[in-house]
Amino acid sequence: MSLRKKTISGMFWSFADYAGNQFVQFIIGTILARLLTPNDYGVVGMVMVFIIISHTFVDFGFSQALIRKFVVDQKDYSTVFFFNMSISTMIYFIIILISPFIGSYFHEKEMVPVLKVLSLIIIIDSFIIVQKVILIKKIDFKLQAKLSMTANIFSGIIGILLAYYGYGVWSIVYRTVLNSIFLSTLFWIFTKWKLTFEFSFDSLKEMFNFGSKLLISNLLNNVCNNVNYFIIGKYFSLNELGFYTRADQFESLFSINLTQTIQRVSYPALSSMQEDINQLKYGFKTIIKLTMFISFTLMFGLAAVAKPMVLTLIGEKWLGCIEYLQLLCFANVLNPLQALNLNILNVKGRSDLYLKLEIIKKLLIIPVVIVGITLGIKAMIIVMIVNSVIAYYINAFYSGKLIAYPIKEQFKDILPSFVLSLTVGIIVFICGKILPLSTILILIIQIFLGLVLTVLFSEIVKLNEFMEIKKMAIELINYKND
Repeated sequence: MSLRKKTISGMFWSFADYAGNQFVQFIIGTILARLLTPNDYGVVGMVMVFIIISHTFVDFGFSQALIRKFVVDQKDYSTVFFFNMSISTMIYFIIILISPFIGSYFHEKEMVPVLKVLSLIIIIDSFIIVQKVILIKKIDFKLQAKLSMTANIFSGIIGILLAYYGYGVWSIVYRTVLNSIFLSTLFWIFTKWKLTFEFSFDSLKEMFNFGSKLLISNLLNNVCNNVNYFIIGKYFSLNELGFYTRADQFESLFSINLTQTIQRVSYPALSSMQEDINQLKYGFKTIIKLTMFISFTLMFGLAAVAKPMVLTLIGEKWLGCIEYLQLLCFANVLNPLQALNLNILNVKGRSDLYLKLEIIKKLLIIPVVIVGITLGIKAMIIVMIVNSVIAYYINAFYSGKLIAYPIKEQFKDILPSFVLSLTVGIIVFICGKILPLSTILILIIQIFLGLVLTVLFSEIVKLNEFMEIKKMAIELINYKND
């Protein structure tokens, strides 16, 4: 199969994994939000910050090191497996030891047992890092899509039943842990990789040179990306943290998951082009234009329908999350673009530059902390919007130098999608304001109008990104029929 067809197939199954799982997550999250309170989500939101940060150590940057490496043998895979298992176990026991101090710092004793149980996913998830890498290197996401969907559905059903019978915050905790257990079990059953008892310090050293810089970068990134949870958890009520957590979850359905979907397909594909600058630039340029068309469309659309969507799906008790959701859509709309530019640094083997840029950008977190503490959550998110633009400029400036794709050219490439999507978003938002109908009817009309206008305007101006998506869809259909 050609690289293009392989990539298109990978994009399809990666999107199927993303879309299918996010649909399941969306349905489960909506039901749970109706059964639980903002306070429950506040507790879990605070605890998940520590889980996310700890997860950084589990991977240790070795996944990307393995993906980038042209020739990988069984000894490399086994070495990574045993190293990651050892690190994850050590991290788990460290969290157990410090959990009472964390609960005391945030004046929330309920956090302690929740943190102890949720931390189990750190160990459980480390069991399948190698299997995921093998499938990613093959740009094979079909199996991943099926397994993650299965785990999501079964764990979601259990979580909903627990919430219905009054388990409160523990329904989210058990659902999260069970999802990791189900997924790990399925991966071991259905993937072909067999563990061998081998360990190579030479292999570890080789990957450590590349992965350690990514570890520090990812650690800084995760800490700074979640500093808002620390601020809200410390200086505001759990209810406010619950509103922010729910808004972030809605927005993350599109921004973070779209970023991860594109990254996991584009990275191995771009890595295979790393020796040909012209081919690499063309591939990167195409991916950026397509990704940002999707990102602008989804994020501006979500901001436009935020109020009727929240009221329809999870009710008036969540009114406090609407403005947070709208602002977060603008704060994170450039996330895929930032991530793709950082991908180029890794593709070219410049994890040292990746680390330097991450350290420089972390200085931007200072105004976020100050504004969050002094002026409140909304002001904090507005500063995050400004920071996202600055961070993109820094990433694009250096990646552009490596492949002769300057930021001015990037901006020119994504501007048509930005203008079209923003225009549609404004029209949809105004429509929701003036229609004297029930909330659910307004939501349905807004979604339909947004889809129609996006397709209509794209066809009228012959937007290249839209045309390319149509072409890829046709190629994929033809490929599936062959």
